[in-house]
Amino acid sequence: MVKAKNIRVIIGDSKLKRTFKKELEGETKLQLFGKKIGEKFRGELFNLTGYEFEITGGADNSGFPMSKSVEGVGRTKLLLRRGFGFKASKKFSGIRMKKGIAGNTINERTTQVNSKITKWGSIDLMEHFGVKPKEEVKAEDTKEVIATN
Repeated sequence: MVKAKNIRVIIGDSKLKRTFKKELEGETKLQLFGKKIGEKFRGELFNLTGYEFEITGGADNSGFPMSKSVEGVGRTKLLLRRGFGFKASKKFSGIRMKKGIAGNTINERTTQVNSKITKWGSIDLMEHFGVKPKEEVKAEDTKEVIATN
């Protein structure tokens, strides 16, 4: 049995051109178990009503990337020439290698789930996740430096 860990969900927002990170633990992470890459889930999991997310990928506890083409929850080795999980230098452009790949189903070994927003709700994501715009952060830093001098 694998030691239970939190699942880190990475949310990509194409409108804001930002990503947000949310840790799921306990009973909330169990709602993602059994879902596959390409399936959708609702935003109520993160208290984001009206939002809908699509699973685009992820990684297991050893860092092996999840592949949409590998069915199931286990790992396998694929002979890859290019694509995710394998990067050949230009000198060896035609080389193929066996690389370890995780299955496309979320289970207890999954530690990271990548997702994108497919349906937006009315809640502001920047406020919900507590992220400040870069301009505000820079202004606060300069005030602190001036105040300490």
